[in-house]
Amino acid sequence: MPICPNCEYEYKEGVSVCPDCGQDLISKSDFDEGLINPGDWEILLTCSEEYEADMVKANLEGAGIQSLIIPQKDRNFPSVGDFSIIKLAVKKEDLESAKQILDDINKGNNQEEPEE
Repeated sequence: MPICPNCEYEYKEGVSVCPDCGQDLISKSDFDEGLINPGDWEILLTCSEEYEADMVKANLEGAGIQSLIIPQKDRNFPSVGDFSIIKLAVKKEDLESAKQILDDINKGNNQEEPEE
């Protein structure tokens, strides 16, 4: 049975994408070989928009740093607005390098355009 590596839910054969988070499903054997130990990871970033986490993740991957996006959307709780929090985690041994990359991104976002 296919499993979502992000949500860790099992689905029926024939389903290829997780309906909750959009992640491609993997086989049970691939999942078992790549189990993630939560103790190996630290939260680097929390944000309210998944595109923010996606952009930071792309920068980290460019530097060879593995990261995980952890969406916390609860579709079972009806409410007005979006109160979800998206977390981006990196392995503990990569945390300092990832923080430096995040600081560089934030500095770049805060720089003003040069006046002509």
